[in-house]
Amino acid sequence: MIDSWDCVGSQQRGQYSIFSVRHDRSRSPTTGNVHDFYVIEAPDWVNVVPVTPDGKLVCLRQYRHGSRTVSLELPGGLVDTGEAPEKAALRELREETGYRADQATRIGIMNPNSALFDNRCHFFAASDVMPDGDQRLDSAEDIEVVLLDPNEVPRLISDGTIDNGIMVAAFYYFELFLRGPHGTRS
Repeated sequence: MIDSWDCVGSQQRGQYSIFSVRHDRSRSPTTGNVHDFYVIEAPDWVNVVPVTPDGKLVCLRQYRHGSRTVSLELPGGLVDTGEAPEKAALRELREETGYRADQATRIGIMNPNSALFDNRCHFFAASDVMPDGDQRLDSAEDIEVVLLDPNEVPRLISDGTIDNGIMVAAFYYFELFLRGPHGTRS
């Protein structure tokens, strides 16, 4: 059985606007050897699967600097300090798309990459989303709103159009949500 490792030392290495980097030294319970690890400390994230009254998904097309590509994604972003994840999901939906929802239902939660990050990503579904004015974008955001037929999602994942792992997880959680507690589509 695998046990947790004891952290024998920890030091902040860098503070950046949306994350920090921590250097840990941890001891293996199996060998007793101490190893170096670097952890990206980040706020929790949210993503929301917004569905219009006629069944369309409200998605985004936006430039992502890390991959230097234009990506097809769902609305989402950082959870602000002291903010509930559901409120963050509704806020991000409104800011990025100009659509609003009265409530969001939690459909999943996961570690985005537990080898490097210490945060969690919360997934929500929002139904009957409606346009509610203009987008409220940050200066570094350039977002086109795209209404998508949900039947297109499997093909868009398969052909690589949707290739962000967090987005694939969001659509997976949404599919499980639609199937209901007994695994059959409602």
